[in-house]
Amino acid sequence: MVWAGISLGGHTDLHVFHGGTLSGMRYRDEFLDPYVHPYAGAIGNGFILMDDNARPHRALVVEDYLEGHGLERIEWPAQSPDLNPIEHLWDYLGRQVAALSSPPRSLDELEQGLLRVWSSLPISVSDN
Repeated sequence: MVWAGISLGGHTDLHVFHGGTLSGMRYRDEFLDPYVHPYAGAIGNGFILMDDNARPHRALVVEDYLEGHGLERIEWPAQSPDLNPIEHLWDYLGRQVAALSSPPRSLDELEQGLLRVWSSLPISVSDN
């Protein structure tokens, strides 16, 4: 599983999730604290978090973290990938990785391909 954040004019680094299941604590520790909180600080007062309403994203530990750090989250319907602007990026990312001159043949190669494509992602793609 991978995680990333986007905004107009930029995006976070891509995080590759290694092993295990995603819990609220893991979401807080691996995504919110190292990625979302600093990114929100860079964006400023207009920052609003949009996630996909997965169960770990709604855990009490996550709610407490967001409230404690003054991070606002947009409320929107569960199971609505068509409304989430990052969904078209996952499609783009998959197509770009598949089109690499040497398509990945292992999980390590897939991870490296994903990271390479994400790091060269044009801002115009994430802005759309």
